[in-house]
Amino acid sequence: MLVLSVIFALLGAASNATGTVLQRKAALAVPPEDALRPRLLVDMLHQSVFLLGILGVIGAALFQALALVSGPLALAQPLFILELPFALLIALPLLHRTLPRSGWIAVGCMVVGLAVGLACAAPDGGTAQASLARWIPACIVCAGLVAAAVLLARHRPSGAPRAALLGTAAAVANALTAALMKSAANTFSDHGFGAFITAWQTYGFAVCGIGAVFLLENALQSGSITASQPALTLGDAVISLILGVTVYAEHIRSGWWILPELGAVALITFGTFYLSRAVPLTRELAG
Repeated sequence: MLVLSVIFALLGAASNATGTVLQRKAALAVPPEDALRPRLLVDMLHQSVFLLGILGVIGAALFQALALVSGPLALAQPLFILELPFALLIALPLLHRTLPRSGWIAVGCMVVGLAVGLACAAPDGGTAQASLARWIPACIVCAGLVAAAVLLARHRPSGAPRAALLGTAAAVANALTAALMKSAANTFSDHGFGAFITAWQTYGFAVCGIGAVFLLENALQSGSITASQPALTLGDAVISLILGVTVYAEHIRSGWWILPELGAVALITFGTFYLSRAVPLTRELAG
């Protein structure tokens, strides 16, 4: 089952990367004054490239649900870190560019760091469902983090800082969406469609998912993908790991294992920040 979880998570990361690149292309055609307004999504719905991007996101959600049913949240969700190299490799042909050797080294750092980190952490265990006593504080904290990031972003002009803040907000919303989706997917798997449509987590992940998409569109519209993607990539993985442990009582190794785990995190962080700047994925995507 863990192997299936890894495979589905990788397919989800590739699908989500495709959707992100296509949505970035669509976001560039939206007037700046539509930022953080519902009109942003209305304008983007008239663009075929945005609709293709949404198909990529839907495919990613399906693969993600399968990954979360097959394995722990703390295992499946960090694999979405690979969305960044996937996004670059998909976008490069659009820019008629190739990835330099240093970029491939950064990709290697991310892959090795992720493999070593997950192998050392060995996330396992946990419950299929969580009590409200665990859900309520988790939802409050996540909502507070999203609100704080959005408020800070509203006081900044378009550019890298605003994109990074909105990317962070989208990351938190994505992580909470995944946590709620895991519960809803397990309900569907164990009890069928009737229980699925009556579970509050089903509507919770739908609302959080829409909010995450809205925040992502605003992050992509506010600045280049190189500004928003590191915050989105690293934030999603970290928050998901925390939610897996605190909400679903999943286990990760501690003790001396923390040392190689920190080394793996350093490799992933280096690769993420370097790779996100290896190729300037700016407004050229609109060309």
